[in-house]
Amino acid sequence: MTTAAIPDAWRGITPSPITSTDAYNGFIAANVIFALDRIGLLEQIGRGEALSAAEATPRDGDAARTGAVLRAAADYGYLKADGDAFLPTEAGLEIAAARGYFTWAVGGYHDVFGRAGHLSAGTHRYNEDVFRDEAMVALGSAQCDQSMFAAQLTDVLNGIDFRTIADLGSGTSARVRRVVSQREGTRGLGIDISRPATDIARRDIVEAGMQDRVTAVRADVLGLLGTQIDNDAEAAEVAEVDTVMSFFLLHDLLADPTTRSSIFTRMREAFPKARTFVLGDTMLRDPGTSDGAQPVFSVGFELAHAMMGVPLHTKATYETLFTDAGLRIERVEALATPHSWLYVLQAD
Repeated sequence: MTTAAIPDAWRGITPSPITSTDAYNGFIAANVIFALDRIGLLEQIGRGEALSAAEATPRDGDAARTGAVLRAAADYGYLKADGDAFLPTEAGLEIAAARGYFTWAVGGYHDVFGRAGHLSAGTHRYNEDVFRDEAMVALGSAQCDQSMFAAQLTDVLNGIDFRTIADLGSGTSARVRRVVSQREGTRGLGIDISRPATDIARRDIVEAGMQDRVTAVRADVLGLLGTQIDNDAEAAEVAEVDTVMSFFLLHDLLADPTTRSSIFTRMREAFPKARTFVLGDTMLRDPGTSDGAQPVFSVGFELAHAMMGVPLHTKATYETLFTDAGLRIERVEALATPHSWLYVLQAD
């Protein structure tokens, strides 16, 4: 078993406690970053291109408001004024690379975080009064996958011989499309419960001309692990899967304590030909690791799932569940996102 070193991103950068001024400005800055992405400017910022409000404003948009967002970004040091234009700074390049975190948090979980007090007080209930934006969560995950995990996953998969690969919790199927595009003669199956994410996936698959090699299936993975698929064509594809991958879904699959111990056994049964499982997830920090400076993502991830009522688990718990299901740990990689691990598992 090989294990990679811990990335620098795991080390805390944000000092704790955070002052009220820094907290307030951080809240506004996070929304400015998300706005830049929604306007469509973070791609240009990431390439180091100059921006102007007049040229950056989408058709039917408001140049005055776009200009206000650009000025706020300059105030926070992501851009610098250059006449009528704005140039990206080093900090601007960094936020462009990290945009997936902001899509996930501001776009996907704004209602959950904003109503954390209501949820805690019991005046609101998750999935009744408070919801996450499924499409934004899927998009943020896809953005993080592309900018932070793609090269590492490619390296891992280079050592695996597969013909048909399934991605559980595939979101927009961006990852499985990329993986299949890199390997001639392979097929991919993206499975996700979210209708908006699956609609995006199907559109993107057609636009990429990959509809003969990649299929997006809207299904509850938990249901898939316990029942047959009604669609005969999709069921036939599932039966041919020889490699299964899943990223940042496992904690949802493990949420129910009554089925937790059987999840990976059921996963093996659902994909009878699969011998290799490439699984990654963000895990609960060990006690004491939350003291002092904080890294990106960890606090938000743990808070969001507490508000949703989804328990998280330590690395040791995952490894026990893997081995109990007859999955041998062949390789362990630390992912760029703090406290996230990638496992290559072989079915005994």
